[in-house]
Amino acid sequence: MDYLSIIKSPISKELDDFISLFNKALTHDDGLLAKALEHIRNRGGKRMRPLLMLLMAKNFGEVTFVAQHAAIGLELLHTASLVHDDVVDESVQRRGQASMNATYNNKVAVLVGDYILSTALLNVAYTQSDDIVRDLAELGRTLSNGEILQLTNISNQEISEEVYYQVINQKTAALFEACAVIGAKAGRASEEAIEAARLFGQRIGIIFQIRDDIFDYYDSTEIGKPTGNDMAEGKLTLPVIYALKSTNNTAMMDLAMKVKEGNVSAEEIAQLVAFTKQSGGIDYAEQKMMEFHSDAMKFITTYVKDVEIAKSLQAYLDFVIQRKN
Repeated sequence: MDYLSIIKSPISKELDDFISLFNKALTHDDGLLAKALEHIRNRGGKRMRPLLMLLMAKNFGEVTFVAQHAAIGLELLHTASLVHDDVVDESVQRRGQASMNATYNNKVAVLVGDYILSTALLNVAYTQSDDIVRDLAELGRTLSNGEILQLTNISNQEISEEVYYQVINQKTAALFEACAVIGAKAGRASEEAIEAARLFGQRIGIIFQIRDDIFDYYDSTEIGKPTGNDMAEGKLTLPVIYALKSTNNTAMMDLAMKVKEGNVSAEEIAQLVAFTKQSGGIDYAEQKMMEFHSDAMKFITTYVKDVEIAKSLQAYLDFVIQRKN
């Protein structure tokens, strides 16, 4: 099934307008900055976050100037955070392509990230909505706090689902939550509907991150990172957390502690990955995704009256669960 075509169908013109405005925002005349921004533009991507915001705005009203520039501002903020994250994580690839810091260097990457962040603030200012400006500013704070929390959690000896969800709620889930909320506000939704949209976006973000985490247990050139990359960075995600907690395997728990200490070998990571699969960690994570999917569907049945938009949002949910990269 071509999920993306179904998702885009109710907002095809609005999405074309967004892409044009977004690319314009990431264009500059000066040599190095122009090349760096072109490098980012060429990544493209599926535009999952702006798609959600535009769909939410259209569901509750229409995609206005305010909605477009709010979507641009949020996507630019997200883009800046990825550029900075690659510096922090010392990543050489981003979804199969060379990262900004690998293509240039850390100094250029940080400065380009700062430029994109400032451009995000400029675009959200165009909305002339104090409420939306506050939402975007708060999102920036939440994402930064989430990164710090994740770094802190690496050295934390506690291994729990609660801590796992605490981290992703302030990272991936926060982005999708903001998309849904700001889109609903731009469409002039009621307070009740905005709160429902917030929970809907949060559920999508959690599903998105769990699917990303499952990818780490398999080889794929499409994903652009090797198997066990999260563990190599000191991160223990939902599948292995479940496997460890459900089996109480002391040998594997010792390996998990080595992951957190940053002195685990590639062979030991491979053992932990195999153990996770054998112990039902992947099945458990997929089950949790379906639970969040069912919860998110309640929003569509309650607050989405347009048949085409309802079909689009359901395809969006299905795609987030079933995507391959």
